[in-house]
Amino acid sequence: MAQAGTCKPSGKLRGKKPPPGKCKHRHDSDCCKEGKLYTTYTCSPQVSGHTKATLTLNGFGPGEDVSGQCECDNQYHNDKELIVALSTGWFNKKKRCMNYINIHGNGKTVKANVVDECDSTMGCDSDHDYQALCDINIFDASDAVWDAFGVYGDKRGDMEIYWSDA
Repeated sequence: MAQAGTCKPSGKLRGKKPPPGKCKHRHDSDCCKEGKLYTTYTCSPQVSGHTKATLTLNGFGPGEDVSGQCECDNQYHNDKELIVALSTGWFNKKKRCMNYINIHGNGKTVKANVVDECDSTMGCDSDHDYQALCDINIFDASDAVWDAFGVYGDKRGDMEIYWSDA
């Protein structure tokens, strides 16, 4: 959920019912619901040396969670890479592309590369696999990032983290 007072909504998007079999429902992602209003954001909480976020699981290869190649380099990536996709505001119009960030959680620190955006402005369409919009404080992370934190199997999903630019 959006953190109160951190940034203001930029609009609303009305959900469309996905065509049969078109919403990729992986890693506990939410498929859009017909008629539901989704709040859009162009911002994320302000970045500090210790910014709170939620780590989620994401696949970056063909047929996984990304609806196409990653936005930073127009390539797919292997889930063994330490990579993340950031919410729209933190992605900052590609300004963090291919830069490293430090993620702190589960008593460990992991250095990961930013390769994609978790869109907080658009969704519920074929370009986004009919999935709901990303929240304002999300780090979609590869399996390798979760492995580095020592979190495996069903325990992966949502984990509170803190992060900073490397």
